[in-house]
Amino acid sequence: MEITIYIDKYKNARYNYFHWRYELNVVYKISLAFCFACITGLLAQLRFYLPGTPVPLTGQVFGVLLAGILLGKYGGISQCMYVGIGAFGVPWFSGFNAGFAYIAGPTGGYLLGFIFAAFFIGFIIDRYIKSRNFFSMLILMFFSTVILIYIPGLIHLYLWMGASIGIWELLTIAVLPFIFGDILKTVIATLIATSIIPKVAYGKEVDS
Repeated sequence: MEITIYIDKYKNARYNYFHWRYELNVVYKISLAFCFACITGLLAQLRFYLPGTPVPLTGQVFGVLLAGILLGKYGGISQCMYVGIGAFGVPWFSGFNAGFAYIAGPTGGYLLGFIFAAFFIGFIIDRYIKSRNFFSMLILMFFSTVILIYIPGLIHLYLWMGASIGIWELLTIAVLPFIFGDILKTVIATLIATSIIPKVAYGKEVDS
């Protein structure tokens, strides 16, 4: 009986957060987005390089996925802030880097992908209740990571390297070393999402 009470309190708390977040005015939503831009900047410093690739393994992707989960479409705004503020000099890119030169470097395409992924995750979660079960959420997270982050990253890296390498070599440099870690991040993010996102309407879902 006591366990049931705690479960009900937890369900109420998560509903209250997401309903509160959905109903916030734009100023407060932007403030939350800025906070998550800062979190992404912190996670970006968790990094190490693998042999044979100019792209570091970082905690950024996890921050991007969480931004979409917790902020809805404003998760995309948080990543716009992260990229834009970093471009103008705040050293919170991976390795405490900043500036347009960094964006023009080998990882610039992934930064663009962060914006797409966070916005798409937030949009789908806020709009469709059916997206909030484990299987649907896993597909959403995997699609956002592999398609929306990797593809812009690969295109930019290919151009940065002078379009002088083949597809297999590009995948060997920029995908294969990271795919296991990113799959692990998507599974963890999915578990977090399915445990904290209400399975009932908290906004203007189209399938409620």
